Amino acid sequence: MPSMFNARDAANYERLMGRWSRRLAPLFIEHAGIADGENVIEVGCGTGSLTFTLPQKAILAQLTAIDHSEIYLAAAKAKNRDSRISLEQGDGCALRFPDACFDRALSMLVLPSVVPQPELMVAEMRRVTRPGGVVAAAFWDSPGGNPSQRMLWDTAAALDEAAADARDRTMGRPIYAPGALPHMWAGAGLVDIDQRSLMIRMDFPDFADYWQPYASGEGALGAYVATLGDSQRNRLERHLRSAYLTGRPDGERSFVAVALSCRGVVPGA
Repeated sequence: MPSMFNARDAANYERLMGRWSRRLAPLFIEHAGIADGENVIEVGCGTGSLTFTLPQKAILAQLTAIDHSEIYLAAAKAKNRDSRISLEQGDGCALRFPDACFDRALSMLVLPSVVPQPELMVAEMRRVTRPGGVVAAAFWDSPGGNPSQRMLWDTAAALDEAAADARDRTMGRPIYAPGALPHMWAGAGLVDIDQRSLMIRMDFPDFADYWQPYASGEGALGAYVATLGDSQRNRLERHLRSAYLTGRPDGERSFVAVALSCRGVVPGA
């Protein structure tokens, strides 16, 4: 799953996204569903936020979790104490598994930030899921539902034309358009399609906690920050700090974060 997403350090990823995906995971599982005895595949497991939440919600027969990043997989493997969980490197757009071998295929915070052609991954998830099984995915509504990320993108875009172009390419992807997810799921041959919005809050103790994961170069926004020279980066940090503080002393800030979640059923049960 090649992308403009920097996977450099698992600890920085935990600060950038892992702590928030652990909050999102129970809401996504409630929408996607899970049942005792199922054989599940998770596409894009990262450091394991959804991976290790799933067995808490049902007595699974097997959970196969794949990710493109060896760095994130190593961190997930180090935490794994469950023999039912198998973690391996893989490409979500070219799964190695035979047709109809899983009861449920799930993915969280992978589309569209990591996958250039998300429809290919949805089609692969559908292929490996049995008739009557469920295909579900959730990802941040970056244009309209993730102000902590928009704050960085919009601040950078005001300072740098290249950032404005990168922001527009990111936020302008067709997958964010109204109705895009149900259309994609239908195009993959799925039925009984349901899309929902899932909301959490991102709570930061101070500006440094907000800024450091991006400054480390982690993730998609970090990939942009990593291209900046010292003076550009310092200018971005200064303006971003002002946007974060909004005239108040440094300290806690809380931002809403909304994920789009879509699920569908493989026909023919």
